[in-house]
Amino acid sequence: MTTTPRKSSALTLEQKASLLTGATFWSTAAIPEHDIEAVTMSDGPHGVRRQLHGTDHLGLHHSEPATCFPPAVAVGSSWSRDVAARVGEALAKEARALGVDILLGPGVNIKRSPLGGRNFEYYSEDPLLTGELAVSYIRALQDGGVGASVKHFAANDQETERMVISSEVDDRTLREIHLSAFERVVKDAAPATVMCSYNKINGTHSAENRWLLTDVLRTEWGFAGAVVSDWGAVRTRPAAVSAGLDLAMPGPGQYLTQSVIDAVKVGTVDITAVDESVERILALSAFGGGASGQVDHDAHHDLARELAAECAVLLKNDGDTLPLAPDTSVLVVGEFATAPRFQGGGSSYVNATRVDVPLDHIRDHGAQRNVTVRALTSSGQTNANPSDLRSAAVEAARTVDVAILFAGNPESEESEGFDRERLELPSEQIELIRAVAEAAPRTIVVLANGGVVSMEEWHDDVDAILEGFLLGQGGGHALADLLFGVANPSGHLAETIPRRLKDTPTYLSFPGEQGRVRYTEGVMVGYRYYETVDAPVRYPFGHGLSYTTFEASDLTVKATGADTVAVSFDVTNTGSRAGHYVAQAYLSTDAGPVRRAERALAGFDKVYLESHETRRIELVLDRRVLAYWDTPLSRWVVAPGRYAVQVAENASTPVLEGAVDLDGDNLAPVLSLQSSVAEWVAHPLSGPALRERLEPLMAQSGQNIDDGSANTAAMLEMPMNQILSILGGAIDGDWLLSLLSQGDSEGQPALQAGTHS
Repeated sequence: MTTTPRKSSALTLEQKASLLTGATFWSTAAIPEHDIEAVTMSDGPHGVRRQLHGTDHLGLHHSEPATCFPPAVAVGSSWSRDVAARVGEALAKEARALGVDILLGPGVNIKRSPLGGRNFEYYSEDPLLTGELAVSYIRALQDGGVGASVKHFAANDQETERMVISSEVDDRTLREIHLSAFERVVKDAAPATVMCSYNKINGTHSAENRWLLTDVLRTEWGFAGAVVSDWGAVRTRPAAVSAGLDLAMPGPGQYLTQSVIDAVKVGTVDITAVDESVERILALSAFGGGASGQVDHDAHHDLARELAAECAVLLKNDGDTLPLAPDTSVLVVGEFATAPRFQGGGSSYVNATRVDVPLDHIRDHGAQRNVTVRALTSSGQTNANPSDLRSAAVEAARTVDVAILFAGNPESEESEGFDRERLELPSEQIELIRAVAEAAPRTIVVLANGGVVSMEEWHDDVDAILEGFLLGQGGGHALADLLFGVANPSGHLAETIPRRLKDTPTYLSFPGEQGRVRYTEGVMVGYRYYETVDAPVRYPFGHGLSYTTFEASDLTVKATGADTVAVSFDVTNTGSRAGHYVAQAYLSTDAGPVRRAERALAGFDKVYLESHETRRIELVLDRRVLAYWDTPLSRWVVAPGRYAVQVAENASTPVLEGAVDLDGDNLAPVLSLQSSVAEWVAHPLSGPALRERLEPLMAQSGQNIDDGSANTAAMLEMPMNQILSILGGAIDGDWLLSLLSQGDSEGQPALQAGTHS
């Protein structure tokens, strides 16, 4: 860390405005006469993409060599705060050595649809898992002296028309799902910057959205850092300044700078807003200082391999096909065995210092275990006919004990800038898998893809599936370690694998039409939807197998206040080898006036257990995981009622359950004369008095307020002002309105007056 940020009072308007737009593609302006140095930024949530020449934000031009660590899609599947933190710690060292002050990451957008083209840069379909991993990453990165830029704020969950699309999303869905991870990161990790997204939210561009950037981010959440635009996201610079956007990137941007100067001079932008933004930009100098330190790239490569092994997910392992046994013969098929896919395309593309080739390490392990390894790939055969490879693979598969097929999506189908068009693997890969599986005694599929793929056309034909996602430059070695049992799989899915695209909750609304995408699924994103409607999936959120077994027992669930819950249980490694256990606690409740998911992740941890070791797992379910966003009250509410806590193997398979009753928030609902009769009757203040007046009137026609009849139900649904009119003065309107002056236990107005029409 360097000197205290300078004050803006000594700067001219022109100098102030220059600080609010990038001076170059990757840096802010420097003002030497005031000892203000430029701040340098770089892409790289999972590796530093430092460009010294040929700058771009699409991964097209050269960048300096750097370690490509597992991308967020893999780190999410690790379910490990430690893995996320170790990535952040290592990236800080590499960024500092390359003279980078602010690293543009991590991405914490929610995987709303499996077709999202940038899903490989995001952790999960769940906001709690996403937020917790991002907090660990950012803390470690910033402890190493490099600022984070959490992105893309907000509701930026697709690439189709990303610069113009309007995300049409209701308040509750925004708060509970799409803003939740950002809020957790801001409050728990204090990132140096937040990057606003390209898209509009309900018709207003994020860069010009004062509600988003000022009311929510700064006023509600207390964010003290700088808001940076995504590269080219600013449309109208003066409007963005007034909304709370501090730095427009990239530069040079003389036009944007001059527009701020002109707007201040004519009074359309308040100089106070400019001064506040300047102070926040100057504060970024705390992460400055130029290039420093050295990087042990060999050690970082080993770290990348170690972390990758903890991210891959063993989806299927019939007959203990894995790990591979000694004294066996193996056939390796597929181009990705020799030309591995280990990262996605676009702005996060890293010029890796080296890349492990899976086939090389499979051969190395095989030589040590008397395993004969044959290989058939299309690498180097640019004009190879897929049917020729298939025929040769089928013939070879008949002569070995196990066939291993490397499959997945090509990089050309998974990159920033466009969304995927299908959920299935390429057709030639499906045909190859099915043909080889029919010929081989046993078949293993190793997948490399940035987003989940459908397996329905070949799943039942194979014996084992190892989902590698994208594992970074050490992934080839890590996969070989997992196949031979040198490492024990411990990854769990951070997103659901559906059976068909048509089964997904966003099928009818992704990626939108005519410039708008409607978030029709609401809060039922991913597994929340599948569990709530009891829809079958191929593999549920949280699923992952191991080479050992675990047993959970002795669950205790205890309320530790009106709105927090302590959960503890024992877990025993009942198998013969050490391994990681992923503890998953889900919440299930009907409390409150809104529809809740059948099951929602409320707490998690990952622990390492030796064979036959038992450990007590302790989780704290905080207020936020218990609460829902109350739209009329515009606040978080923990509803009084019963809450079930389920310890589960995955989102579909609870193994232990306990329940607790919570007092929750003692809030009387906000009422007006437009509120329904039912709401007035249920209110703790107005209800008893109103019942006393209504019951004699209803008795005259043989009805009772609690009789459940269709007529009574219709009456209870009517607005109160309409009932007052129908009753023709039988209930005095002034008396009813007098109830509105009563207060709740906190001294706030319990009721709000409405029109008496």
